[in-house]
Amino acid sequence: MAEEKTILLTQAAYDKLKEELDHRQGEYRDEITERIAAARAEGDLSENGGYQAAREEQGKNEGRINELIVKLRNAKILKAPKAGTVGNGSLVTLTMAGNEMVYVLGSRDLTVATEYDVISPESPIGAALMGAKKGQTVTYEAPNGKDISVTVKDAQPLK
Repeated sequence: MAEEKTILLTQAAYDKLKEELDHRQGEYRDEITERIAAARAEGDLSENGGYQAAREEQGKNEGRINELIVKLRNAKILKAPKAGTVGNGSLVTLTMAGNEMVYVLGSRDLTVATEYDVISPESPIGAALMGAKKGQTVTYEAPNGKDISVTVKDAQPLK
């Protein structure tokens, strides 16, 4: 069995994923079951598009339920570093090539609880930013092989 990785989430992201799981295991699963039963009652299932679509949707829902269960089981609520230091759970304002951008540094699963784009700590830019301080310029190697400099304008804990 593959080793399961710890997923760092904010409390808000954990709560949203839990809410989605509850919805998918409850009313959404019941709704799909009702659609399958209604389509089955129509007769010949081999040419019943509604039945096939509902069964496909049921499979996707069950897959997402399993994914959410694993994520929540392996979740750890992160404690973002203090203001001025970049780490998992930081809201980072960057200057790159003269453009100012705001990102969250952390797991892609944080996107459920924030309107900001997320940078993975495992990505080249994310790895370079980890531990950087406000005002510091870091350099990372882009996939095309070029070195790119990024300046940390601000770093705040994600709320």
